[in-house]
Amino acid sequence: MFIARHDVCCPGYRHRNTAIKPLFNKGPSKALRAFVLALIAVALIIASRFFSPSMQPVKDKLDGFALGFYWITDLPNRFNNWLDDSLVSREELLEENRSLKGERLILQRKLQQYATLAADNARLRQLMNSAELVQDRVLIAELIGVSPDPTEQVVVVNKGSEHGVFVGQPLLDAYGLMGQVIEVNPYFSRVLLITDASHALSVQINRNGVRAVAEGSGDLYELKLRHVSNTIDVKVGDLLVSSGLGQRFPVGYPVAEVVSILHDPGRAFATVIARPKAQLNRSRHVLLAFSGQRNEGRP
Repeated sequence: MFIARHDVCCPGYRHRNTAIKPLFNKGPSKALRAFVLALIAVALIIASRFFSPSMQPVKDKLDGFALGFYWITDLPNRFNNWLDDSLVSREELLEENRSLKGERLILQRKLQQYATLAADNARLRQLMNSAELVQDRVLIAELIGVSPDPTEQVVVVNKGSEHGVFVGQPLLDAYGLMGQVIEVNPYFSRVLLITDASHALSVQINRNGVRAVAEGSGDLYELKLRHVSNTIDVKVGDLLVSSGLGQRFPVGYPVAEVVSILHDPGRAFATVIARPKAQLNRSRHVLLAFSGQRNEGRP
């Protein structure tokens, strides 16, 4: 007995069976979905307004959940940054190290300059205070050179005849008398220091007014008093000031301090050593005093 297959004898049967659609395949419309979501949003707003204290734990939990969500979403960015930092080449690190060393050297140099400027500022303040004590008109100058001849003690300052400097003009620093001008050029002058072996000036003991002559010894730290009798009242620590005799230096400028007195019974005069008050080997900014007297020539 022959039984015919439906898919053979009825070719269109299978096609019609697969084409049959269900009766209830349609979901809620978009308008209905929007309306339901709006109702939920309104309900949440009302609940948040009228039940705020009771909803606070829920808010805290939601905030914690949101924070974790933010942290998770930021993971790729943080991983990318970590990867960039970890994969920096050795050459870049060496270049950065060299750059930092150079910047450090520059900053150290500037720091050294600031220290020098601070010291110069302090010395200038002392010099200006000294200028206020000097009764004569003064001109601020700067040492720009020292004589290379070891047999003379001469310095060069950056003021000359164009600034009113004259031969014989006294030179001072913030502490005392330094010397006098011996040669004037238009824009610089040469100054003989009081410690030069060829220099001498009249001084007096500030304590009692006793006069003497202070001679240079060729040593920046030493002056000698000439012809000081063993009976003269002079003591270690006495201040010697310019006497004004000879009209070379104005009266009253600090010159030196007595540091040693040697009495020799076999000699008529005592050996008195004094140390200059001026910082002859350190002062850079100096004062040229105008006393109204213009004396020409080397002492």
